[in-house]
Amino acid sequence: MGGHSDSSAMEKKSNDPMNDIPTFNAEKLQSNMKTIYYSRTFLSIIGGVIAGILGFTSLTGFIFYFLVMAITSAGLIAKAGFSIHSYFDSWNRVVIEGFFGGLMSFVLFWTYPFSTLRHFLVMAKIMDDRYFIPLPRT
Repeated sequence: MGGHSDSSAMEKKSNDPMNDIPTFNAEKLQSNMKTIYYSRTFLSIIGGVIAGILGFTSLTGFIFYFLVMAITSAGLIAKAGFSIHSYFDSWNRVVIEGFFGGLMSFVLFWTYPFSTLRHFLVMAKIMDDRYFIPLPRT
């Protein structure tokens, strides 16, 4: 009889709504979050360099950043096979995680190539005017 009461207790536990809560392996979830963070940081750096080289300024540069992050989110969702809940606990993790950290990297790598390229072009113009003397035509 003792065995019978134990099995009925197991049946009650299996019908318990608390068992319906999905569980996640914390290490795998953390690894997936690191992948998102590193992907966003890397693409923010690449996007910042591209925005700097193309000479985007003010609002245009930030719109470009949002476009890069939207493409990154779409790529991460596609990489997950459009089955987000198999790899993450919510959609917000894929769409928002690492957004502001990526913004800081973007601004750093956006302003540096822009100012360096601009400085180089200005110096080339100054040197062209200063050091090259036109030859008189005879």
